[in-house]
Parts: sequence; structure tokens; C-alpha cells
Amino acid sequence: MNRPSLLALLVVLLASPTGRSLAAPPSPVLSALEGLYPELDVFYRDLHQTPELAFQEEKTAAKLAERLRKLGFDVTTGVGGTGVVALLRNGPGPTVMLRTDLDGLPMEEKTGLAYASKVTLKNGEGQTVPVMHACGHDVHMTVWLGTATLLARKKDQWRGTLMMVGQPAEEVGAGARKMLADGLFKRFPKPDFAVALHNTTAAPAGRVEYVPGYAMANVDSVDITLYGKGGHGAYPHTTVDPVVMAARTVLSLQTLVSREKHPLEPGVVTVGSIQGGTKHNIIPDEVRLQLTVRSYKPEVRKALLAGIERIVKAEALVSGATRPPDVSVTEGTPATYNDPALTRRLTASLIRTLGEKNVGEAQPVMGGEDFSEYGRAGVPAVMLWLGAVEPGRFQQSRSGGEPLPSLHSSGFIPDRERTLRTGVTALTSSALELLSKP
Repeated sequence: MNRPSLLALLVVLLASPTGRSLAAPPSPVLSALEGLYPELDVFYRDLHQTPELAFQEEKTAAKLAERLRKLGFDVTTGVGGTGVVALLRNGPGPTVMLRTDLDGLPMEEKTGLAYASKVTLKNGEGQTVPVMHACGHDVHMTVWLGTATLLARKKDQWRGTLMMVGQPAEEVGAGARKMLADGLFKRFPKPDFAVALHNTTAAPAGRVEYVPGYAMANVDSVDITLYGKGGHGAYPHTTVDPVVMAARTVLSLQTLVSREKHPLEPGVVTVGSIQGGTKHNIIPDEVRLQLTVRSYKPEVRKALLAGIERIVKAEALVSGATRPPDVSVTEGTPATYNDPALTRRLTASLIRTLGEKNVGEAQPVMGGEDFSEYGRAGVPAVMLWLGAVEPGRFQQSRSGGEPLPSLHSSGFIPDRERTLRTGVTALTSSALELLSKP
């Protein structure tokens, strides 16, 4: 059975007695989505079947660039490696940047879909790995292209400059920085606003959610090596045991969150890996720890990282370590901060377009996203959440049913048509709000 069209759905909504929850009739720009959707559906399935890894997105970028050129955009490829920047100038007015990410993940898809990815590629270490769009970047690209198409075909409905940015390597937190370092806001106009969508399994398809202020966390990786003196497990008194040193360190690190950080300020210190030793009765010379550290505010981030180094060095000293520990911090991504005024403006527009019942506020999360880099570069920015779960399945899961596959799961797949239609509607209406004629 065919699903109802967007226009038919709007007719039902407009006939509903729920009053203020009604969506407005579609704009002349959005009315064209009905005819465009079949083309977008084909494009989405092609992207889903042909994912590429971070900084290897040559074919993906080429597909996007080709379509944007045909729409009349001035397209530049190879920005920051495999990034795409496309400009459509339409008279005086603001410059609005719409960003999509391009890369997939090194995972084997297990959805059982007819269009499931069967791709394998070599990763940065030369290993052959399966690849899947397990984070929905194929959704983001399709929504992005749909929005570009609708706006390019109805230039009489807006004014300004539309800046479409296809960013590589979001999954490794490096693509935005590389594009900025390659002159994204110097070679091209620095936008007045930046907007992106990210699909989520925390909301049903057909719904868009927003978070004003801090929405996603600073993400830092910390590598630690503790040095002891190895020996026979039967004679521990002749050794300096780095395993015990590591155990004490792990427990002490937890006090950074529970006793040193303000209780109302978010922060996470997780030890995700401990590696050391080779056999039951051998005390090793060293143990390695890998941590992920999450926070929102810069001062909390600074205090957590300084506290980790202080505790690690103190525990090594107390344990009689044979040499000071190595502590290295790899900056991942800064916190994503949604400009509150811009969030309010876009939210009002989304409510008018989608209806009040389909727009709501979400809670901040401790995941990370390098879309944050554009806000740090001085551009008011907002990332919106796009529901991706079939509504009945979502409700069943929330009522105690089967847990839903999350993003980064081998079983993740969005409720395709509802998600894509809602995403194009939301991103297009956001762009129109910012590019609207006086």
C-alpha cells in the first residue's frame, strides 16, 4: 500500500479539530516536494549502497557536485580534502550555509534491506573493512540535495546567497577543521547563519526537535601509560605493579565528576580501555589506559583534563612508579552550541510549517559533532534533530517493547520516506525563513 503523500497528509492535518497544532499550507517552494520525492528516494538508496570512509568520499562528493552544477550552483570540490562548497547567488541578502556530512562508518550492515551496503574498503591502516551509513549521513545528504533543488527551482521566493557545504570526515571529528583551514570562510563568503540536521532514534519520523544553547558535548580522548617494574606474580614484593596502579587510578578519576565538578555542570570521565600484561603469573612493566572525556563549558573541560593529569601523576608517585606516566590529550570536537536567538527563530518557522505537535524541545546529549566548529568560527549556528523511527515502532519501544537500534548500530535504518520528506520540509523552511524576502 502506498503511503499518503505529503500534501494529503497536510489536508488531513488542516481538517483536524486540534486548532493550534495545525500546520500551515505548503509554500510554493515546498509544494514541489511531491514531484521531487521519487528522484530523492532513488538518490538516497544509491548513497546507502555506496558509502565511503572519512576523507575517502571522492565518489560521494562527485555525485553531489554533479547535481548541484546542473541546478546552477557555482561548485568547488576538494575543499579540506573531499569537501564540496556550492554557491547560489540570488541578489542582495544574507548568506545562509546548509551543511551535510559525507562519510560512512567501518561497520557491516545487518539490516537485511534489499539496498543494504555490501561495500568493503581499505581504512587508514590498510585493513579491508565493511562500510555502512550507520549514522544516517545518507539521509542528511539526500535532505540537503532536496533542499538545494527546491530552492534553486524557486529563486523568486527568496533572496541572498545559498551556501551548500558537503563536509568530509565528521565521524573522525576532523572534516570541519580541515575545511576551515582550507579557507572555507576566506575563499568563500562567511555565512550569516549555518544550519544542519541530524537524524535521531530518540524521536519518531515526522518530528523535528531542537535544543537551545549547549546541545552536544566537548569530546576529548586521553591516552595514559603507567610504568612499573615487572616480575613474577608469585613475588609481587620484588615488583612495582602497574595493574594495581591502574586500578587505583581508575577509581580516583571518578572523583573528578563526583567530588570536584559542580553537580549541576555536565561532565563524563570514562575509562574505555585498559591494556596490560600477557599471562596470569606475570606482572607487566606497563599498563595503558584510554579515556573519553565529555563536558559542555570550556572551564569544565579545562578542569577535567587538568584533574586527570594531576591524579594520574599522583597515583604513579604514591605507587613508586619507575618513571613518570605519559598523559596525552587528543582534542576531538568542541561542544555544539545552538545560538538561542536563531533557534527561537527557526523553531517558530518549523511550527508554522510542520505543526506544533511535530516540533519539540529535546534534551542535550553528551555525544559530539564537529558542526560545532562553524559556531566557534563566529557564525550563529543551529543543528536540529530529525526523527527517524517509524512512529508505531517508536511508541511500542517507549511502552516497553523491543529496544530500537541506535545510531552507529549495524541494524540502524530510518523510516525512509517519512524521514526524508520531513527533513527536506524542515531544512527548506529553515532556509526560507532566513532568506525570505522582506
